[in-house]
Amino acid sequence: MLEQETNVTMTRSTPLAKSSEPPLCVDLDGTLIRSDLLVETYFMMVGKRFSDGFRAFLWLERGKGRLKAEIAKRVTIDPTSLPYNKELLKLLHQERDQGRRLLLVTASDQHFAQAVADHLGLFDDVLGSTSTINLSGRSKARKLVGMFGEKGFDYAGNAMVDLKIWKYSRKAIIVNPTPKLRLIKQVEKVTSVAMIVDEWLGTTKDYLKAMRLHQWLKNLLIFIPILVGHQLNDLSQVFQSILAFLAFSLCASSVYLLNDLLDLPSDRAHPRKSKRPFASGRLPMTRGLVLIPALLISAFLIAWFLPEWFLPILLLYFSVTLAYSLTLKRVVVLDVLILAGLYTIRIAAGAAAVNITPTFWLMAFSMFLFLNLAMVKRYSELLDLSERKQESALGRGYRVVDLETLFSLGSASGYMAVMVLALYINSSHISSMYTHPKVIWLLCPLMLFWVSRIWLKTRRGEMPDDPVVFATEDTVSLWVAGVMAVTLWVAV
Repeated sequence: MLEQETNVTMTRSTPLAKSSEPPLCVDLDGTLIRSDLLVETYFMMVGKRFSDGFRAFLWLERGKGRLKAEIAKRVTIDPTSLPYNKELLKLLHQERDQGRRLLLVTASDQHFAQAVADHLGLFDDVLGSTSTINLSGRSKARKLVGMFGEKGFDYAGNAMVDLKIWKYSRKAIIVNPTPKLRLIKQVEKVTSVAMIVDEWLGTTKDYLKAMRLHQWLKNLLIFIPILVGHQLNDLSQVFQSILAFLAFSLCASSVYLLNDLLDLPSDRAHPRKSKRPFASGRLPMTRGLVLIPALLISAFLIAWFLPEWFLPILLLYFSVTLAYSLTLKRVVVLDVLILAGLYTIRIAAGAAAVNITPTFWLMAFSMFLFLNLAMVKRYSELLDLSERKQESALGRGYRVVDLETLFSLGSASGYMAVMVLALYINSSHISSMYTHPKVIWLLCPLMLFWVSRIWLKTRRGEMPDDPVVFATEDTVSLWVAGVMAVTLWVAV
């Protein structure tokens, strides 16, 4: 018999129901919800104050319960947006309708557990961790045995740590078992398995979507230096550019994953972003914690084999994107300047990968053009908020009232890019690069048409979240790009 613990908070949310069946005790993390509140709230806390991420290790030295309690003091959760296990909820409603007593028993902090229970209205009692007790494994088993006796309750869980509770339960409900076959076999050794609730999670498509492979198109900017430098016939430089592209893409994917973990609350409040793998719960957050360092290490290993200046530029890119994800994305105007700068850094990295010095004209053109597109992105987000009758975006500094300002600043940036292109065409540098430099003047009206059309579609609400991805899929944009490429070929 396990010793009983008496200092775990228990809150009764509804009157006890009468039933001949023993109480059904339900785990929260990975069972009732397809997420882990400790990981989720930790990233929420880091997103609010980066320094608390380091203080968490000091709290952890005093016990996991203390860590969870300190996090609970600093963040709140929205229980309405959590990714619940629908099949398990359906089962719990059926059990509740038959008068069975249900308990939410979790290692998550008591405050978070109570918020979930209050939202669902299913549970008679709520047991969670406190600052002094981490209600997990043997600690949870002792509590339940003390309340109901051995084999006096059924338990729904999902992980190997739950074997310590199933050992003393009458029956087991296994939810999304991890690891699947091994866990089921181990549970069958200690108790009777009443049911397996298994939702298929973590498909290859989910992983690829989380890595945002479509965003890798942005890293094609790395090939711009060898393109404008007329070095495509040098296979060694093309190969180095390919390696640089791969390194930047892997690095970018690691940051996208981190950003998704930091942005979970705001993503879940968004009609489209709520369908992302982590926000929807199709991918466990713990998988992201493994993928982030794996992708990042791979990126820097590739960078090690490229010219010496490429690695510092990749490190700069990672540092800036990390700072952007943690804090700078909330600073109005600075955020779009950083986005434009990150595109320009890609061009600088492409030049470093093949030992080419990028020209002032190319860097200036890039900065103005991508500042224009960053403004388009923010404008389309705000327009979406306006249509949903909201005044501001969660985690952003912009308001719907800023729409006209963004339009003015963004369109001005786009036309400045065209002006830089015109000045470049009129410079002495152009005659040494092209046989027929006057032909390149056709690029200016093409760019004016494209920039104007982008803003026209944005103002009409026809622009998706990412204008760069839109440009790669839009038929008119592709035709414009094709005519520009032919123009450059003729000018050579």
